[in-house]
Amino acid sequence: MFNLMELEQAAADIYQVMPATPQYNWPLLAQTTGCDVWVKHENHTPTTAFKVRGGINLLNQLMKSDSKPKGIISATRGNHGQSLSFSSKRIGLPLTIVVPECNNIDQNNAIKGFGANLVIHGKDFEAARKHSLELQQAMGYHAIAPFERDLVLGVASYALEFFSAVKDLDTVYVPIGMGSGICGLIKTRDLLKLKTEIVGVVAEGAPTFALSFSAGKIINTDYANTIADGVATSAPIEEAFEMIKNGASRVITVSDNEIAQAMYQYYQTTHNLSEGAGAVPLAGLMKEKQQMKAKKVGLILSGGNIDFKNFSKHISSVLYC
Repeated sequence: MFNLMELEQAAADIYQVMPATPQYNWPLLAQTTGCDVWVKHENHTPTTAFKVRGGINLLNQLMKSDSKPKGIISATRGNHGQSLSFSSKRIGLPLTIVVPECNNIDQNNAIKGFGANLVIHGKDFEAARKHSLELQQAMGYHAIAPFERDLVLGVASYALEFFSAVKDLDTVYVPIGMGSGICGLIKTRDLLKLKTEIVGVVAEGAPTFALSFSAGKIINTDYANTIADGVATSAPIEEAFEMIKNGASRVITVSDNEIAQAMYQYYQTTHNLSEGAGAVPLAGLMKEKQQMKAKKVGLILSGGNIDFKNFSKHISSVLYC
């Protein structure tokens, strides 16, 4: 997919736009998990999520091409849309983003705030994605999928930072949405010739990657119901699945209650706000904390984009159930 020189160059290009994000060893979180645990804070980017790295890199590459697009279009549940909106605004490229009707209002406002044309269509991501392709044909814009080489290459810069800053990690827990985050982590681990195990974590209400990993082949689901929008996937992309199948140690599921518990733990122990998908890795570690006791573990806090109403509701369900 890419080599180490390309990854280092992508990281250097990204640092012209944003700084590297920190990784912290939080004492109270270590006590809670029983591990030497390090958190990679991708909630500290200009869009409060890791995806912005992919948008920066992909649009940089598009603008270097011989046939520059007159505009771009994509579908999203949020962070991918913010990434493209942030990046397209920088270079003055028109952008249309299609989101489903159920989408987070704060995410919608953030996408529009960066100047994108927002289209709301369909009951779920798949409906929004199909509509975006119909609009692409009519508008003549360049369609961007949620999993593309240059997106993964940009996203992988977070993994290069993490593995360079924290040596000898036994295991890293990472959420799986459409796959760019975990695939960037797997590819970077392999390029650096590390032995770190990578554990993908998904929601019980959106188990397609867990079912597929267990079966060794893609198993789509007709549902994706979870409080963690960023992992609400029902149809894996084949290229992403192949990388996960060959590079992850396992894929585990966590319940919405466990995700809400992890959101609360992040706030209580680090005072960081985590969206549902961002808390999924911590929920996975808590589920496996007996087998991970005293190990050196990484957690990818992939984003903090959650509206106050939903955050309050999810935390209240933990505190007052």
